[in-house]
Amino acid sequence: MKVIRAKSAGFCWGVERAIDIARDFATKGKHPVYTDGPLIHNSQMMDRLQDEGIREVGDYQSRSNLSIREKEDTNAVLVVRAHGISPERRKYLKSLGIEFRDATCPDVGIVAGKIRIHAKKGYHTVIYGDARHPEAIGLMGYTEGRGHVVQSKEEIDALPDFGDKVVMVSQTTMFTQDFHELADYLKERFPAAVIIDTICGATKDRQGDIAVLYDNDVEAFVVIGGHHSANTRKLAMLAKRTGLPTYHIETAREVDHGEMSQYAVVGVTAGASTPEFLISEVCSRLAAIDAKTAAEV
Repeated sequence: MKVIRAKSAGFCWGVERAIDIARDFATKGKHPVYTDGPLIHNSQMMDRLQDEGIREVGDYQSRSNLSIREKEDTNAVLVVRAHGISPERRKYLKSLGIEFRDATCPDVGIVAGKIRIHAKKGYHTVIYGDARHPEAIGLMGYTEGRGHVVQSKEEIDALPDFGDKVVMVSQTTMFTQDFHELADYLKERFPAAVIIDTICGATKDRQGDIAVLYDNDVEAFVVIGGHHSANTRKLAMLAKRTGLPTYHIETAREVDHGEMSQYAVVGVTAGASTPEFLISEVCSRLAAIDAKTAAEV
């Protein structure tokens, strides 16, 4: 089988930066290194990080109180993951009495800054994103109570009448095409709305690579990443939109030799939280498949 791998497959730079920050503390003797929620939405990578002394506390949405033993953890450090947090959450985490390091992705920080600037001017903020996602939850904290998260035209229809002061941004990992379609729809209702495309470059590259793989005549897509990873699920959804068979798998163990042997050329991509070792294992497993060997499995 011919395997064509997307250039953008794997860690985005924001996730890689957060991991490097946590690992740097661990190698310098800071133990434990706490993260406010899972540093990365990939269980295999989290297992590796835990072995290195990096420990997840709290919950996925960064909302729960943390159980940290201040007296026993005098050498600990608390790292904020790439998704970012609200100002209120930051204030709480800093009150815990241990060393604090913010590893929020700079791209997410830019979105927060744009929201903050407009909120100070009295704007209402519309965020295209998932209201349950930690990034959107964190961004809402900068809206000064005038924020709304939407994913559909129906949710835009349900918005209150904001008048002229409306700004629309996006969670960094959303579909570019869908954002622009919703932004155009929002402008029909609020003609003076300020539209700021805040989908990050890494996400756009990842989405664009789906089209590149499709143009290379792949017969199916394999998307690697956690089954609960939001950005990986979005990537799989985008691949399905091409009409080609799409397989969302987490590890090489999920590769079905019999199923995949029907394809001569497969395109492989991966979510922003998928480590290189998992991608390499899947690509190697796929490359070893052909109709003859598959029949023998």
